[in-house]
This record gives sequence, structure tokens and C-alpha cells, in this order.
Amino acid sequence: MSRATRVSTIRRHLVDGGLIDLGFDEATQKAGGPTEQDTDGFAARQHVDESGALLVIVGAYGPDWFATMREVRHRLEQPYVRCHVDGDAPGLADNELLVRWATSEELQARKAAEEKRQAPLKALLRQGEAQQRAAEERQALEDAGQFGLF
Repeated sequence: MSRATRVSTIRRHLVDGGLIDLGFDEATQKAGGPTEQDTDGFAARQHVDESGALLVIVGAYGPDWFATMREVRHRLEQPYVRCHVDGDAPGLADNELLVRWATSEELQARKAAEEKRQAPLKALLRQGEAQQRAAEERQALEDAGQFGLF
């Protein structure tokens, strides 16, 4: 069984990330469509899956609910939040995401993918730093009165 995911914790992470909590209850979430709200925001509710694990369902609402859903996913999948977000779970509406704590394997895979994505940029930065150091060393030698022969 996975670690219990509390709705108050997920809500706090999202509000700290700048998202607006609309505070809908479960009935209001299921009755109202995502575009029927005037302001963009989210609503979260507790959910128990078939294995008995405590999970959270986060719904995105407002005129630009799809962007809100992307922001929710981005915020909750940050390394310091450590959540796993699933938008393809059975029984979810188009505007809802299932949230649970990520496993160690998922976090390691996410970290490896991030490192792979950043590898070209890091190599470019290292190359630029090496060129800058070489230019500084050359300038220091020239300032000391030593010049290259060629």
C-alpha cells in the first residue's frame, strides 16, 4: 500500500505555487464543468482507490482550465514536492488529475530524465568556462610579458 496522500497537503503545495483554491465540494466538482467558472483555479477532494490507498483528485476549472491543469501537474511533480500525477486513471473527468506520493523508482527515473535533458546544456557551459579560463590565463601571461611564439 502506498503512503497516504492528504488533500490538505496537496492543496497547500498548489496554493503556495500561486494557484487559486476554489474550495468546491465533491458534488459541486462533479456537477460543474471546467469552463463554467469565471476564474481559473483548482478544487481537490480525497479519494480511496480499490486497494484502500488514500489519494487526492484535483480538478482544474475556469476559462483556461487546461493551462491550470498543466500548472498543477508541473507544481506537483517538482523534486521537492515528490508527487506522481496521473491524468489517465479510470473514472476521471477530462479536467481531473489523480495525485499520489511518488515511489523511489519514479523519482529516480524523473531525475535521470532531467539529467539527460540537461546534459547538452551542461556540456556547453563547461566548454564556455574552459574557453574563458584559457583566455584569462593567456591574458595573464601577456600581462606578465610572456607572448606566444606562434
